[in-house]
Amino acid sequence: MDIHQLTPFLSVSPQITAADVGLAATLGFKAIICNRPDNESQEQPDSNAIREAAERHGLEWHYLPVVSGKISDADVAEFRALLNRLHGPVLAFCRTGTRCSTLWALAEAPRLDVDAILKATAAAGYDLSAQRDRIAALAEHGEGTPRMSAAPRRHDVLIVGGGAAGQAVTGSLLQRQPDLDIAIIEPSAEHYYQPGWTLVGGGVFDRKQTLRPMHDVMPEGVKWYQAAAAAFRPEQQQVVLEDGERLGYRTLIVAPGLTLDWDAIPGLRETLGRNGVTSNYRFDLAPYTWELINSTRKGRALFTQPPMPIKCAGAPQKAMYLACDHWRRSGALPDLQVEFCTAGAALFGVADYVPALMEYVDRYRINLAYQHTLIAVDGDNRLARFRVTDAQGNSEEVDKSFDMLHVCPPQRAPRFISDSPLADAAGWIDLNPETLQHRRYGDIFGLGDAGNTPNAKTAAAVRKQAPVVAENVLQALKGQPPRAVYDGYGSCPLTVERGKIVLAEFGYGGKLLPSFPIWLVEGTRPSRLSWLLKEKMLPWIYWNAMLKGREWLAKPEILTHRPADHEANAACDFAEKK
Repeated sequence: MDIHQLTPFLSVSPQITAADVGLAATLGFKAIICNRPDNESQEQPDSNAIREAAERHGLEWHYLPVVSGKISDADVAEFRALLNRLHGPVLAFCRTGTRCSTLWALAEAPRLDVDAILKATAAAGYDLSAQRDRIAALAEHGEGTPRMSAAPRRHDVLIVGGGAAGQAVTGSLLQRQPDLDIAIIEPSAEHYYQPGWTLVGGGVFDRKQTLRPMHDVMPEGVKWYQAAAAAFRPEQQQVVLEDGERLGYRTLIVAPGLTLDWDAIPGLRETLGRNGVTSNYRFDLAPYTWELINSTRKGRALFTQPPMPIKCAGAPQKAMYLACDHWRRSGALPDLQVEFCTAGAALFGVADYVPALMEYVDRYRINLAYQHTLIAVDGDNRLARFRVTDAQGNSEEVDKSFDMLHVCPPQRAPRFISDSPLADAAGWIDLNPETLQHRRYGDIFGLGDAGNTPNAKTAAAVRKQAPVVAENVLQALKGQPPRAVYDGYGSCPLTVERGKIVLAEFGYGGKLLPSFPIWLVEGTRPSRLSWLLKEKMLPWIYWNAMLKGREWLAKPEILTHRPADHEANAACDFAEKK
């Protein structure tokens, strides 16, 4: 637990889990306040589980959800009233602790000096100086209506998201202009190498190999706002943080990743990590996948894939092939029925790679169930319900029993993106697929999984997108149109067995884009060299090259002709705005 004491009565914390409640009890806390709404992000634990743990340990539980970036006067009054009637010490938590600290600061405004409040929050690790005007208004008039600062903090480049995309583009920018004023908005204290989770679930990696503290990844000289972005104000060139602070920018890069929508499948969240239900799409569950692979010796193993778009479209298959290879080697495969239940009508979206994959489907005796969409899970009874659609578009619901169920969840853009002016009709960031510039705002660029560009959502795509965005952002800062283009490159190393990979590399329209000559790596065939690349080289390249802006095999293509008129106009509009 990461506990920050504001007063002897109240401490705040980033998101806690049910397992943390016992520790809170041993530390003497008498009550827990949850200020985070349910289903705010993909990794968020179920608050009901935390409530049940609090009740088991004799702690009072209070659920007072506050929407990120929209702390109202009513929220403040309710928080103040709650603190007044509780017996402490009290632990309040939200995503990062910022909302809880802000609620306390505003609630104490009528009683404490403004400087004393800000000093206390700063000592706890929360800089709330942007709330000074609102705290002062509450202290003087008892009204906390926030006022926009006349001079919000402003940066040349503001980046939303400190994951693979945000860090990679930061590295590429700093390689080109080391003194550039860059700030990153990222609430998480950890950074994950997500491509490694397939190998964790396959028993090859330890999950600790895929995790580093965010402060170790964040480049020197970059301002890190450890808070969540809540809203965009593109006309004012501002981003609103979860505590209401507004940050200004000259150029904005949006790279928040996507949301894994576990709750879109009723019953799934409640049974994850037990009853034989797992997913390599979560850091904490990938080891359970390997545990299940080792313990499942007979029965039915189901592997699911939802409708597109999803992060790494080959990942559901990778988990299945590694599991089957282990069962084959251990002699268990003849006693297992393995099914791949995919919402799609094909095994893989690029036909050139299907023949090699089908060889393994046949070797492992996998039943391919096309147009099967997982719609519910009954973990206690080990039943999975699917909507099955035939060639004529007719559908029916079918229940399948299972002994092991590996789920790839439905995926969508984060709500603060889909509800923003930056989104297209489907909720994704509306980008030009070549320049990665926003279609309506010339001072905004995007990359990574939250964009609407029709490429595979993989770390390899980010590796190629980051230099393009970096080049075009620097052009925009000079009032010039974009000149670098992205060809849709994505890569999916399909782990068909332990020691061999089909290295799928392709761009827009399914065009094959191999990185290596065919005599070295024939991407459409299984390769031991590709496995070596995946297991040994790619993690090193990720941490030591990609995140640091070293663009090995990723140099951007630079336009030598005049860009499209709409791109030029967007750049000119931005230049006038400056």
